[in-house]
Amino acid sequence: MDALDLLVNRRSASRLAEPAPQGEQLENILRAGLRAPDHGTLTPWQFFVIEGEGRERFSQLLEKGAVAAEQDEKAIEKARNAPFRAPLIIAVVAKCQEHPKVPMWEQEMSAGCAVMAMQMAAVAQGFNGIWRSGALTESPVVRDGLQCREQDKIVGFLYLGTPQLKASSSISVPDTTPFVVRF
Repeated sequence: MDALDLLVNRRSASRLAEPAPQGEQLENILRAGLRAPDHGTLTPWQFFVIEGEGRERFSQLLEKGAVAAEQDEKAIEKARNAPFRAPLIIAVVAKCQEHPKVPMWEQEMSAGCAVMAMQMAAVAQGFNGIWRSGALTESPVVRDGLQCREQDKIVGFLYLGTPQLKASSSISVPDTTPFVVRF
């Protein structure tokens, strides 16, 4: 798959199963994340690879976060079950720092670019995934569990695996006109 085709036809896949990327495939995904734009070479990110028994621990963490937020039972159950939607999850935290030339928002964007790069690397190797966020990225319980300092931000959870639904081979070509202004 060539790079341009990969980018212009990108889609998320929410139904994921084994196998997940492993070994060199996973290393390629992580390396792609490390190539995200990084003003000041701050490397403002940390990746938590969650698989195997780690999904059970992550389930417990998300459940505690939902309980602490006083969510209803349905939301708590959803949080508890979330890690089992895919065989591999990469939680991405923007590890931000005060810097005279690189504002915090730019460091967060860099971590977001890392997520996108990792998803594209997964697709390039025959896998797919979905980038999820939501209220639990702001949960003090979840933030503590992912070793976040006050200035850090969980930018999302990248669920990865083998897609269970075959994507349509036809994708509508979006009209760029409503989004582009020639200056």
